[in-house]
Amino acid sequence: MNAKPKLTLAVMMLAGFLGTAGIALPYPVLAPYFLDFPANELNHFMGIHPKVLLSVCLAIYPLGLLLGSMYMGAFSDIFGRKKVMTLSLLGAVLGYLLTAWSVWAESFLGFITARFLSGMCEGNISIARAIAVELEPVISKTRGLSLMYSSTYSGWLVGPILGGYLVSFGVTELFVFAAAGMLVALLLVAVVLQKDSAIESKNISWRQVAKEQNSFTLLSNRAIWPVFGFYFLYTLGLNAFYEFYPVWFVDQFSASPQTIANNTIFLTAAMIVVSSLFVPKIQQTWGEVKAMLIGASCLSLLLWIQPFSDDVQVRWVFVAIGCAIAIGNSMVPTFLSTAFGHLGQGKVMGLQTSTFCIANFLIALLGGPLTIISSTYTLILGAVLVGTAVLVLWIQRKKQTEMLVKSM
Repeated sequence: MNAKPKLTLAVMMLAGFLGTAGIALPYPVLAPYFLDFPANELNHFMGIHPKVLLSVCLAIYPLGLLLGSMYMGAFSDIFGRKKVMTLSLLGAVLGYLLTAWSVWAESFLGFITARFLSGMCEGNISIARAIAVELEPVISKTRGLSLMYSSTYSGWLVGPILGGYLVSFGVTELFVFAAAGMLVALLLVAVVLQKDSAIESKNISWRQVAKEQNSFTLLSNRAIWPVFGFYFLYTLGLNAFYEFYPVWFVDQFSASPQTIANNTIFLTAAMIVVSSLFVPKIQQTWGEVKAMLIGASCLSLLLWIQPFSDDVQVRWVFVAIGCAIAIGNSMVPTFLSTAFGHLGQGKVMGLQTSTFCIANFLIALLGGPLTIISSTYTLILGAVLVGTAVLVLWIQRKKQTEMLVKSM
């Protein structure tokens, strides 16, 4: 058992907060930078439409995150949580510094390479969640994961605010700030997180683990497919919203980075409040499967409403969307951890993060060209995908509930 579970959770929460804040820092800036800033070699690379370039930049980060989350959780199961976490945070610092250089040099190829590296290193979120799960029984899985989500939601709140207002110093400087945040996280993990037991031996190589123990090997267990299918469709729709509501703001209202950041506050504040205060009670009252169905159903409806809201109404729609996201997001990892944790908590959390990344990558590639026609269509596509996810889980709900009961 971890000797200092509360301190360990606090460090993981702070690392998750700083990491997410670094991720979210450029979000209110990228859409205006590619669509409204003066043309340069980065945002008009080879004369390609800026919205297509933006979609590539949005897709390359989750592609890196996919690669990282596929392997980092499994690596940490074998070689130790602290070792893998520390190396990944060091890589994230270097990735953000390279991103800053790429903006300064107006290098599109350098920019997407740096975003890929940063995303790959941010796959360590699966390690942080695995650590939070393993603090049970001192801290319950539901409580640990809900607090982890609260910290990452806080990063999504603070990051866009900083990005929206610090952009006055320059876009290059934003990524230097992100690198500084990751450096703080690296130092905290290195100093505070205790060295954990690993099962590394001469007979186990990193290549062997990558081939035989990556998160997607869990899909050989057919019992995981229904909830995997739900979460894949759900995150396709959710990422259609996440990635392209800034574009919608620019298209509809010619919004500045500050305006996008201000509206993001309403979204993420609701996510933080619901995740930290209400999710454990919701889990006890409804159970994971019912809560996933209710949260996703509400989200689908709200994603239909949002594109037709005016600049005042949309703030309150964002509050409701934040509440629905917090419920759905928090239940999936709790369900997976309880039902499949015996297969390796790092791998399980890695599969969840990898699924999110695949969805993020695919919707970024699809949604970018679709926004050339209308960003509203991309948001409506998100609503349809989340609604389809609800239908998939509804059909399989009895099997999933029975499986969860048997695992307890």
